[in-house]
Amino acid sequence: MMQMPFKARMLAAFAAVYLIWGSTYLAIALGIESIPPFLLMGLRSVIGGGVLFAWSRWGPLDADGGGLKREDPPGPRAWAHAAICGLLFFLGCHGILAYAEKQVPSGIAAIVLATIPFWIVLLNSVLPGARRPPGLTLLALVPGFAGVALIAWREASRPEHPLDPVMILLLLASAFSWALGSVVSQRHASLLSAATLSGMQLLCGGAALLACSLLAGELVGFSPSEVSARSFAGLAYLALAGTVLGFASYIWLLDRAPAPLVSTYTFVNPIIAVLLGWLILSEPMAPEMLIGAALVVASVIAVGLFDASHRHEVSAGPPANLTART
Repeated sequence: MMQMPFKARMLAAFAAVYLIWGSTYLAIALGIESIPPFLLMGLRSVIGGGVLFAWSRWGPLDADGGGLKREDPPGPRAWAHAAICGLLFFLGCHGILAYAEKQVPSGIAAIVLATIPFWIVLLNSVLPGARRPPGLTLLALVPGFAGVALIAWREASRPEHPLDPVMILLLLASAFSWALGSVVSQRHASLLSAATLSGMQLLCGGAALLACSLLAGELVGFSPSEVSARSFAGLAYLALAGTVLGFASYIWLLDRAPAPLVSTYTFVNPIIAVLLGWLILSEPMAPEMLIGAALVVASVIAVGLFDASHRHEVSAGPPANLTART
């Protein structure tokens, strides 16, 4: 079977994390209408992880090694690393995100999650062995955080339905958890394919989410027969498109591109999420929200440009002993 050229795979992978992930905020909002949040995300992760892991073990071989490939069964160390990343990606990020979306509009959640590149830059500035970001990159973070603060202030001061500021803090913690998982995943060299590694992380994170669902009492009084068609469609979209295609593409990109460049999907996701939330869920689109979103997007773009310029200057100068990729 003809294989896609590398550039075409790169474009397809970026399209997946840009467009599909932008629409998953709407899918989460639809899913939690009749499915508890931790249960929804746990089922999403387990279903998607099971598909990816099974495909990586028994699916067709990829002769050029650019995607799926047959490999030895993962060992204990590989599963331990997958468990750590799975907890950070799915329990720490997706679980909290779904919980917060019970109160927070999907568009606002996407805007706050757009701070992921900021956290990646800050983590790389403090973790040992990482390439320190330039001062301009750090300065570019300021407008983004100001945008989040503006959105939080606007939502918390709404007289008709004030938003609990704790929800914004939870979403920021969710973004930090995803950023930390990205840094940990990229620092760990792995011979496993993107599909295998993604499946392992999803299965570990999904198991933790289902355990949280049980401990939180979400299954008490829950009946699958009461799940609406919209919620079921949201779950199916999250598991197959958002997880199988989206997360596998993300892990594939992390192994082939700098993390700040990969994380630029976060400035496309809020635009899609806000538009879909406005069109389908009739979520408000206030001026403060648009200004805050513009600040976040501009900040993320500036971070990417400054980081790319700095990497070009470093590569043009004397060789450096860089022990970690960013």
